[in-house]
Amino acid sequence: MARALIFFADGLEECEGLIVVDILRRAGVEVDIAAVGDGDRVTSSHGVTILCDVRASEADAASYDAVVLPGGLGGVRSILGCKAAMDAVGQAYDDGKFVAAICAGPTILAQLHITDGKTATCYPGCEAQMGSAKCVGADVARDGKIITGRAAGAALDFGLELLKALRGEEAAREIAGAIVYER
Repeated sequence: MARALIFFADGLEECEGLIVVDILRRAGVEVDIAAVGDGDRVTSSHGVTILCDVRASEADAASYDAVVLPGGLGGVRSILGCKAAMDAVGQAYDDGKFVAAICAGPTILAQLHITDGKTATCYPGCEAQMGSAKCVGADVARDGKIITGRAAGAALDFGLELLKALRGEEAAREIAGAIVYER
């Protein structure tokens, strides 16, 4: 069974996190939500409190097939300040696992030099923080094992692309049909 670790931090854009969790879990992917910070709850940028499955410091990144970073400027700042989360992202990349980030989240990948020379997308206006990435204006960009999404409006496409990477085209098509997503 495929496994994904997604980091939630205070100030995250809840759509970008929860939609991905929902899509993956619908398809049978085991998803752990890792709380960045001292507790097991985080509060999103729009005041939604979310109970997480594990603390970032307790997550064993090596046991997952993908590591995911939602956006939200506050969440991104918190992830950047969390050694456990940053180490997990770097380890996942070094181990050849999928690394996915959406909205302002791809700027974390850029700081770790993961997107250097890679095709990526990010929230409009964050391109200057993307280093040597080849930024495109697409809702979702995939370059090998790196998947990036543009913003909250692309969360369904981003989640489905990640599902496609983890479980295949048929699984992504099945879930899109089940939620009556036609694009």
